[in-house]
Amino acid sequence: MPRRIGRWIVAVAAAMFASTSSAHSRFDHAVPAAGSVVHVPPAQVELWFTERIEPAFSSVHVLDNAGKHVDRDDGQVDSTDAKRLRVSLQPLVPGRYRVTWRVLSIDSHVTHGEFTFDVAP
Repeated sequence: MPRRIGRWIVAVAAAMFASTSSAHSRFDHAVPAAGSVVHVPPAQVELWFTERIEPAFSSVHVLDNAGKHVDRDDGQVDSTDAKRLRVSLQPLVPGRYRVTWRVLSIDSHVTHGEFTFDVAP
């Protein structure tokens, strides 16, 4: 009997850990896509995450090859989709752009990352 209880406790603990660890908000996809080449400069960058993110503690920035900000500093979580973070852009010229983001998920875990996309002539 104690062996069954021990196995049950391990199974419950594993299930709880699995559901907790999967609750972190992870980067899912973006438009323009990470690593993509676009021929029409985008007016904004949009990022989607796997879980809802906290608007007050989430940010996104876009920088050119020289490290200059080319976003309009208006990054925000979409009011109709709390998994979507977006920022509008100044007019872009051909070149490589780096998108950096930092989000706080609703489970209070911070994730961050970056990716690039290219604007081709």
